[in-house]
Amino acid sequence: MSAIVLATLNARYHHASLGLRYLAANMGELDTQIMEFILQSRPEEIIESILAARPEIVGFGVYIWNVAEITRVVALLKCVAPEIIVVLGGPEVSYECEQQEIVRLADYVITGWGDISFAKLCRELLQKRPQAQKIIAGLQPQLSEIKLPYALYSDEDIANRTLYVEASRGCPFKCEFCLSSLDKTAWAFDLDLFLAEMDRLYQRGARQFKFVDRTFNLNIKASARILEFFLERLNDKLFVHFEVIPDHLPDALKALILRFPAGSLQFEVGIQTFNPEVQALISRKQDTGKTEENLRWLRHESHAHVHVDLIIGLPGEDMASFAQGFDRLVALKQQEIQVGVLKRLRGTNIIRHTEKYDMRYTPYAPYTVLATDRIDYTTMQRLVRFARYWDLVANSGRFPQALPLLLGDSPFAHFLAFSDWLYATTGKTHQIALDQLFDLVYRGMSECLAQPQTESFAAAEHDFILSGSKAIPTFLKAGKQDGEGSRRARQASRQARHQAAET
Repeated sequence: MSAIVLATLNARYHHASLGLRYLAANMGELDTQIMEFILQSRPEEIIESILAARPEIVGFGVYIWNVAEITRVVALLKCVAPEIIVVLGGPEVSYECEQQEIVRLADYVITGWGDISFAKLCRELLQKRPQAQKIIAGLQPQLSEIKLPYALYSDEDIANRTLYVEASRGCPFKCEFCLSSLDKTAWAFDLDLFLAEMDRLYQRGARQFKFVDRTFNLNIKASARILEFFLERLNDKLFVHFEVIPDHLPDALKALILRFPAGSLQFEVGIQTFNPEVQALISRKQDTGKTEENLRWLRHESHAHVHVDLIIGLPGEDMASFAQGFDRLVALKQQEIQVGVLKRLRGTNIIRHTEKYDMRYTPYAPYTVLATDRIDYTTMQRLVRFARYWDLVANSGRFPQALPLLLGDSPFAHFLAFSDWLYATTGKTHQIALDQLFDLVYRGMSECLAQPQTESFAAAEHDFILSGSKAIPTFLKAGKQDGEGSRRARQASRQARHQAAET
C-alpha cells in the first residue's frame, strides 16, 4: 500500500518516465509508488492496479501523446473511487487549463515545474489541508535543490528500457513551435554530481543513455566533459544520444566526436526549415551555411549517426519551399531525415500566426496542422503520408540500393509521386508487412517511376537479401520462371544472418 501513486502512460514499454522519477526522488518521507503503463493498456486494468495500492493521492504525468488516454483513466477513477485525490502535472496541462476536460475531472493541477511543488501539495493534502485554488503554479527551485532521480531506475529498467537523463534544463532559443521557447534560458545541473550519477548507472550495467537536454552543445566545456566521460567508458554496447545545435560545433568538440566509433554516438539535429523568411517568422536563429558545413563534416568525417528534423506546415512555408529544403537535406546525405508535421503545442507562441496564415489544427491532441493559407487540407494529407512512407522506407535503412532509384535527381518530387502511388495501391499507411513493402518498393521503382526493370529488380533483391527477412516477396518469387531468384534470396539471406551472428 502507498499513500501516493505516481502514474503515467508511456508510448511503449521501453520508454521510462524521467518525470515521474524526478517527482518520486523528491517526495522525502512520503510513501510513494511509481506505476507506468503504456498507451495500449486498458483503463479498467490501469485503475485496478492503482486501486490495489490503496492510495490517497494519485498524480498523473500528462503529455500530448497520452492526454486522451489519461482523460479516460481519470474519468473512470473518479467514477469508482471519487475519494481518491487526483493531481495532474506535465506540459499538456500546464497551459490553457480551463479548456480541458481532464482538468475539469481532476482535483488539482500543478503547472510548470513540479519537482518540489508536488511533494509540498501532497503533504498538505495528507494533513487534511485542502487548497483554495485548483490550478497551482509550480515553483521553479534552484537545480541544486532538486534531488537527482537516477537511482530510481531499476535493474529491469537498465536491462530493458531507454534511460533518459539530463545535464541541463531549459533553452535560450525562442523557436515558436517549441515549449522550450517559453524558458528564459538554460540551467545546468552540477556537472560533478550529474556525472557521478551517470557513473553509478554505468557501474550497474547501463549502456544506453538518451539525453533530453534541448541544447547539449550550448556550453562547450560541459559538453566536452560529458563526451570525455563516455569516451573513458567506451565498449561495444555503449550508445549515447544528444540533441545538438546544428551551427555550433567548434574544433574542440569535433576532436572528441571523432574518437567515438560507429554505433556509439547519435545526434538529433533540428533544421525545421531552410527558408530564411520562415525562420525569422517563427523566431528561429540559425546560420544555415554553418549548419550545412557541420552536417557534411558529421556525415563524412565522423562515425556519428545523424538524425535531422524537418517540419511540414510552418507558417509562411508552401510546398515548393518545403521541397527545396527537403532536397537540400537529401543532398547532404544524412542517415535519417525525420519529416514531422507541425503541432500547436499548448502555450507556444506559434498561435500568434493562426489568423494571418489561416492555420487550421485538429481540435484534439496532438493538435496537428490540417491546412494553412499555403497548403490546403488535401495537399497536407499527401504530405502526412509522404512523411509516414519516408520513415518506413528511407529512415528504416532497409533500402540502401533501392532508395537512390526512388529519389533520382529530384528527391522530393519523385518520392511524393511514389507516396501517392503507394497509397493509391494499398490504401494503407500502417500495417504493411515487410515482404509486401519490398514488393511495393520494387513495383514503385519500375511501375510508378519508370526505372529500368533490371536495375529495380537487382536493387530490391539486394536490399531484401541484406534484410534477413524469411518471407519472400512476390516480385522475387515471380522474378525468374525457374525460381532461381527465390532460392538465391533464401540462401543469401541465410548467409547474411550467419555473418551477422559471427561479427
